[in-house]
Amino acid sequence: MLAAIDLGTNNCRLLIASPGHDGSMRIVDSFSRIVRLGEGVARTGVLGEAAMDRTVAALKICAERIDRYRVRHVRAVATEACRQAANAQVLVDRVAREAGIALSIVTAAEEARLAAIGCAPLIGEEFDGALVFDIGGGSTETIWLRRFGGKPLVVHFSSVSLGVMSLAEASGERSDPARFAAMREDMRARFAAARREMDKKGAFDIAKNHLLGTSGTVTTLAGVALGLPRYVRARVDTSWHDCADILAVVQKLVAMDRKARARVGCIGEERADLIVPGCAIFAAIHDVWPCTRLRVADRGLREGILRELMAEARR
Repeated sequence: MLAAIDLGTNNCRLLIASPGHDGSMRIVDSFSRIVRLGEGVARTGVLGEAAMDRTVAALKICAERIDRYRVRHVRAVATEACRQAANAQVLVDRVAREAGIALSIVTAAEEARLAAIGCAPLIGEEFDGALVFDIGGGSTETIWLRRFGGKPLVVHFSSVSLGVMSLAEASGERSDPARFAAMREDMRARFAAARREMDKKGAFDIAKNHLLGTSGTVTTLAGVALGLPRYVRARVDTSWHDCADILAVVQKLVAMDRKARARVGCIGEERADLIVPGCAIFAAIHDVWPCTRLRVADRGLREGILRELMAEARR
């Protein structure tokens, strides 16, 4: 049995899987809780006590499930909030002491690599590659995966230290359409710089590549586009969309007030204030990499961890 924990700026997620002899994995349990670990980190530079309390409580639940399934191979990683926080070691020590979990803080490059491993099987067969993007709570990673000899390899990766939580905190109290426009322009400039660096590695042909999105923002947008009254992973994961349709959903959500967004089944109260920054980030990504097709992955970093754990367990 294998277990992967992804402690992000906004969410704490667990996957437990059983590996098959043919290299496949069967997911036997999962857990996700919004803990908002990165709340205020961009402003203060430290993790707050309440945020750490919420996070430790969620990780205790993860530990209980890991024990229940007698998992022997476990990896738990923390990302941008812990990379930024001066007191991240306090959380690492608390998690080890109170939940019995060894939490490691990974670099942005390692985070992108693991997300790419998790998403690589979803590159469309008729495409040469994909621009994988992971919109997190505190950072956004973009990874160009391209097939060489039939195997997808990372051509270039970049990380912008802004995600839905940090962008929301930095955007002020303007109306949502005005906030959206300002956030989109800010992120577009940041991604344009990443695109210029990427173009040094080769020409990114939008006709031969597609967007491949992972994270709560893009899965939520896909759920709304599919008209789901509530989120259903089986319908969203691996689904294909025209980018124009997702951008139409973006404009619809931005025009709503917070209460109206909270009533949308795939959004709810917990995501109602974060979906507008997420929409701005997605729109900016499409501005810079204007592919026509998007594939949505309700998978990523955790699946990348599980695949590496499976290889380690075999060895």
